[in-house]
Amino acid sequence: MKDELMEILVCPVCKGDLALTVTERDEVEIVTGSLYCKVCDFHYPISDTIPNLLPPEMQDQGV
Repeated sequence: MKDELMEILVCPVCKGDLALTVTERDEVEIVTGSLYCKVCDFHYPISDTIPNLLPPEMQDQGV
């Protein structure tokens, strides 16, 4: 995920701000980490540079 995306990404449920936690970064982008919504109290994972912004109830369904 490119750092610049943080300027436009919001929580898909409440449209609130997301806090970024980086676990792994390469020279170009964030490889793994999470985006946290304080309002919904939910972490959206970033895996292989892709943020999973599916609503919480859809994340376990593999949709």
